[in-house]
Amino acid sequence: MTVKRRSSYSSPKKLKLSNDVSEPIEADIYGGETHSSAQWLHTIKQVVKSVVSVHFAQVAAFDGEPPLVSEATGFVVDASRGIIMTNRHVVGPGPFVGFAIFDNHEEVEVSPIYRDPVHDFGLLKFDPKAVHYMAVEELPLVPEGAKVGVEIRVVGNDAGEKLSILSGFISRLDRNAPDYGDLTYNDFNTEYIQAAASASGGSSGSPVVNVLGQVVALQAGGSSESSTDYFLPLYRALRALQCVQRGEPVSRGTIQTQWFLQPFDECRRLGLSAHDEKNMRSRFPQAIGLLVAETVLPGGPGYEKIQEGDILLAVNGESIASFSRVDDILDSSVGNAISIEICRGGDLITATCTVQDLHTITPDRYVEVSGSTFHNLSYQMARIYGLPVRGVFVASTGGSFKVDNHTSKGWLLESIDGVPTNDLDEFIDVMRKVPDRKRCVVTMRNLRDMHNAFTKVVRIDRHWTGKFRLAVRNDKTGIWDFSSLGPSPDPEPVVSYAARFVPRDLPANLEKSFVTVNCVIPVTIDGFPQTRRVSNGLVLDAEEGLVVVSRYTVPYNLCDIWVTVADSIEVEASVVFLHPLANYAIIKYDPSIVKVDVVSATLSAEPVNQGDSVLFVGHTYESRLLVVTTTVLDIPAIVIPPNPMTPRYRAVNVDAISIDTPLASKCPSGVLCAHDGTVKALWMNFLGERINGIDSDYRVGISVSDVMRSLKAIKAHGNASPRILDVEFHTLQLSQARVHGVSEEWLQKIEDANDERRQVFMVRKTSAGVPQQLKEGDIVLALNDKVFTRASDLEIASNLKEVTADIVRNRQHSRLKVHTVATDNIETSRIIMWCGAIIHEPHHAVRQQISKIHSKVYVSARMKGSPACQFGLTPTSFITHVNGAETKTLDGFMAEIAKISHGSYVRLRLMTFDNIPTVISIKTNLHYFPTMELCHTGSRWVKTTFKEGMHSVGLEMSADLLEDIDIDD
Repeated sequence: MTVKRRSSYSSPKKLKLSNDVSEPIEADIYGGETHSSAQWLHTIKQVVKSVVSVHFAQVAAFDGEPPLVSEATGFVVDASRGIIMTNRHVVGPGPFVGFAIFDNHEEVEVSPIYRDPVHDFGLLKFDPKAVHYMAVEELPLVPEGAKVGVEIRVVGNDAGEKLSILSGFISRLDRNAPDYGDLTYNDFNTEYIQAAASASGGSSGSPVVNVLGQVVALQAGGSSESSTDYFLPLYRALRALQCVQRGEPVSRGTIQTQWFLQPFDECRRLGLSAHDEKNMRSRFPQAIGLLVAETVLPGGPGYEKIQEGDILLAVNGESIASFSRVDDILDSSVGNAISIEICRGGDLITATCTVQDLHTITPDRYVEVSGSTFHNLSYQMARIYGLPVRGVFVASTGGSFKVDNHTSKGWLLESIDGVPTNDLDEFIDVMRKVPDRKRCVVTMRNLRDMHNAFTKVVRIDRHWTGKFRLAVRNDKTGIWDFSSLGPSPDPEPVVSYAARFVPRDLPANLEKSFVTVNCVIPVTIDGFPQTRRVSNGLVLDAEEGLVVVSRYTVPYNLCDIWVTVADSIEVEASVVFLHPLANYAIIKYDPSIVKVDVVSATLSAEPVNQGDSVLFVGHTYESRLLVVTTTVLDIPAIVIPPNPMTPRYRAVNVDAISIDTPLASKCPSGVLCAHDGTVKALWMNFLGERINGIDSDYRVGISVSDVMRSLKAIKAHGNASPRILDVEFHTLQLSQARVHGVSEEWLQKIEDANDERRQVFMVRKTSAGVPQQLKEGDIVLALNDKVFTRASDLEIASNLKEVTADIVRNRQHSRLKVHTVATDNIETSRIIMWCGAIIHEPHHAVRQQISKIHSKVYVSARMKGSPACQFGLTPTSFITHVNGAETKTLDGFMAEIAKISHGSYVRLRLMTFDNIPTVISIKTNLHYFPTMELCHTGSRWVKTTFKEGMHSVGLEMSADLLEDIDIDD
């Protein structure tokens, strides 16, 4: 993390928050008074009884911090009340869930009772009675014990270890607070203590103790380029603890001014007179400099009274040379006026400021709506960029408010449909009036670039993403309380629009057969890696509104689909058919809404052949239309490697058409057509494997023959459900086939059947969970007496329950009946969200890649900051048992988790994708992660939310796409 330095005398270094994992660094020990090993041994023996390992999750994005799971350190500061001190960046500004582990490995639940708005400390509370097997002891806070040269020990959970003890010497007491970068938490307006102790990830919140066992500082961060560590002084932490112990609020004051400790030589350059320097040096002989105003926020108490570069000399007539004394005065003067004496360019100026309550500009509530979270802009974020503390901060840009894939953090929402949103209350009022699926113009600015406004048209989602609700922090319970902000208004009536296509010089008015398909994916299932996709589709039937598009664009039916016609009219669409192998989907929109002369594409009944001259009509990602005459180069069977980490949809057993033009690689969608405009093939994007964290894709053509068959079935029966041979083939050259035992007679038949390619098909993998007559390694020579030389020959099985296959197995020719597999129920239709894990039956890609289905309870994904993340319920695992009870089905799983209450530990037996059994325990949190179930009934999805416990109910379908039902037990 690169440091941003605002000082001219300090060179940049790379810093880290100490709960960020990094490699340990060799210590550089400063000189000082040393103590015997026996003394330290006695001290450490006492100290470790009070040190705890804190395992925590920040469950929601808040104030620039994403949801995360991590671990750190804390220590008991009040044994009778059960109070633990740790870092503020551990407690976090938002919802927190965690537990502490004592030295004897007893575990207790902890909840936040205080997090400082500015300084890097916070307090957690636990029940002392929950610790049964050891006496809980507290450590005394002695801020004045931090002195240069003092030998110290950092006792904590370093680098993820249960206990680590690192030694060092304090070298400085007057360092400015380290800067960890923008759009994240940074301490300021405090001195920091510097030492060389080489603390690493997980040591955040560790006590820094002297040989007497007194805590003299709090571990906070360090440099990743040296062995330097940074400790927070304890003056403000001790005061806050004492307030909490007395049951008093922790008053915190501010004038919205950031000060920076500058050395005396820099102060002279800023205008400090020799007389004032002499006076301040004599008053503070240990001081190296004075406080200089670095940032004064517009609209704050100090605005237009204090200027950047002003040197602070006195407050209320008291000379000042340290941050700690400024904090003392401000915290005791909230709501009152203070007098500030400053030096500005050599002139002495006195200003009067009214001290503001710091807690009022520290957000303690947020709103969830449309897949994003929002709260008031905090003092923390405003200070970094010198902005007034006002506006609505987009804590997480997901769902409707997803901006782009590159800049996800730091957005301020200015208006919705021209209505300003200056604070959270105004935002709530605006959103109460916005119905589901309404398109709105949203204006935003990024904190990194306030010069330019970002305007985007978004479609508000109030059906997939749950309730419109407010979360408010409750410091008594340590949780955030939710309340509903009301239902969505009635949707706007559908309006019919007219438009015209841009004329193109294409045969058969082909430009009138293209539409744009936008797919928004609210829930990650089936291992699909993205949340929204856009490409072009081809109109198959203009009267029925049927469009074919790549499955890379529309991966499943749990999504919102919008079709844009003539670049002008947007209309909602739904999935009609998803091909299980051939990478295409057929969707349907209401053509009565679209008053446009859309033309059905003419599909060719003749197959594409190698060497054919075709017209390539492709669309780029920028929706530019590229047209070129080209030649079909080859039509091999497509080979897309399976994704090794997460099984997800991929096309198999498909003939892939390649063409002789470099323009094809620039176009993810399009068609290959005859020169009269008859479409012979679809040009599509295929999702490939993930390489070095990047999803690869393939761009090839597929014949329209299979699409024509599906279209015919849809028009006749309303849907298409082809049967398939549920195996994956790969090709062998004839020379290889001969070695495998294929006879010369069959080799001659194969040559006669295909003049373009000399190949046979071998079974590479059979899908798990279905009876198979074919085995891996079988060479299939013919199907129903037709020689099998092209992947398209598998179409013969689409309407048959079984086919006769001529095969070679173990060099022996044989003939057998092979059952086909129905695909009407092959797609995921039931999803369970439990403890932040997304669970469904193993989807087709899993069955294609695995040898055995261990259960029908498959973990597909998990939410950040959830119990699933915190306790290691990893995706691609199969849940086979819950608390010892076998759960082979989703019904069985639901029956077992219905017995589990909020906050209970659950024992799960898992089988990994690599067939390794394992057992984990996971603690439920139904408050932040309630159990939900999504079920597809054939026409729409129904969502049921179980708030506490579960029972079965009869569900009546609504006319909406998604019905949201809450169940309280």
